[in-house]
Amino acid sequence: MNTTDTTNINDTDDANCAADTIEVPLYRAAHGRTGDKGDRSNISVIAWHADLYAVLAEQVTPERVAAQFRYRAPSRVQRFLLPKLHAMNFVLDAVLDGGVNDALNLDTHGKSLSFLLLDMPVRVPRSLEPLLAGP
Repeated sequence: MNTTDTTNINDTDDANCAADTIEVPLYRAAHGRTGDKGDRSNISVIAWHADLYAVLAEQVTPERVAAQFRYRAPSRVQRFLLPKLHAMNFVLDAVLDGGVNDALNLDTHGKSLSFLLLDMPVRVPRSLEPLLAGP
């Protein structure tokens, strides 16, 4: 088998995988809440349906969350899984420009940061599409 054949096989597998899933913003599969303490943001992600949780736990990783917030340059991103609640909690350090008393931005508490996270794309199996929120 030559390299071209191998590439074609992988392309076919990727195409089949893509055909079995759809890419949607995270907000279609989950909702979120945000809190703060000092220069630390706390963002929870809660699956709209229990069957979506495994997909989210696999894809919404600390690395991807750090990449989503790269312009805020978090010094650390931690994830805490809460499977019985079908939720996860992210703690992002050093993303609030010093915190409520020091920040000069309009969102000193970081309440809008959950919207940035919920805009992150995730791939969901087509079989779970009826469980997604929105159009």
